[in-house]
Amino acid sequence: MARDLSLRKLRYFLAVAKSGRVTQAAVDLNISQSSITTGVKEIEKQVGVTLFRRTSRGMLLTSEGTRFLQRVNYAFQALDDAFDSLQGPYTTLKGNLRLAMTYTVAGYFLPPLLTEFQRRYPWVTLQLHEVSRLEIEQGLQSGKFDLAIVLTSNIQHHQWLEKITLIKSRRRLWVSNQHELLNKDAVTLKDIAHYPYIMLTVDEADQTTLKYWESEGLSPEIMFRTSSVEAVRSMVANGTGITILSDMVYRPWSLDGRRIEHITLGNDIPPMELGLSWPQNRPLNPAAKAFCDLAQGFSV
Repeated sequence: MARDLSLRKLRYFLAVAKSGRVTQAAVDLNISQSSITTGVKEIEKQVGVTLFRRTSRGMLLTSEGTRFLQRVNYAFQALDDAFDSLQGPYTTLKGNLRLAMTYTVAGYFLPPLLTEFQRRYPWVTLQLHEVSRLEIEQGLQSGKFDLAIVLTSNIQHHQWLEKITLIKSRRRLWVSNQHELLNKDAVTLKDIAHYPYIMLTVDEADQTTLKYWESEGLSPEIMFRTSSVEAVRSMVANGTGITILSDMVYRPWSLDGRRIEHITLGNDIPPMELGLSWPQNRPLNPAAKAFCDLAQGFSV
């Protein structure tokens, strides 16, 4: 039986499956919530199964929904491969690109961008380096690196560095799906100050966290510090503690399959900003310039 499942509606389904909430999916896709809801219901009607279990805490994939999600991901990948096979290399640009990045960039932003760059510029030799912000700044200054992708919100008082911000990722509170804070209409830092806090330490996350807590005259009740995002996820999902992290690293599930919810706080918490940086006094080589141009388009 033929089914008219448009790519548009399938993207609605993917956005809801990723965020677990119609409201967030609407924000991510910049469309109305009603369009998302209607599109998902139309898919369910067409495939004849319930894809989501609707709860007060969001949209949870059913077993059929999980299988459908896997197939839809395969379909979009096949579509990308079909276009790629026809387009071929964009250019014969050759050269070297020494690209530095921090932990968060390497794990949550770079992979799809890197894949697209390699497809477009197969003759460029890439040298990738995951190092700390301090090592990146020293490497850019000495000429060890041509370009860096960093958390630009962590770079301060370095007038010799060019900065282009690509993404501003909102920071929100993470809690388990049974947490009592989910029943509150509004939540602030003052409301959560007495809860056990799981502190992520990579990419200066702990330093950034303490700054915006201190600006409110408060401090978190830190029970555990870790460099592992997955450890944070698991501890939050199991109800051990809470945390505040950016939407870029948010996933609605822990490794053991437990649900994680996120809550927008009432405080003015600065977003995590990610972007490109290089020395002002050293023009970008052609390979670095090509990467910059691609990254700026990729982040839209």
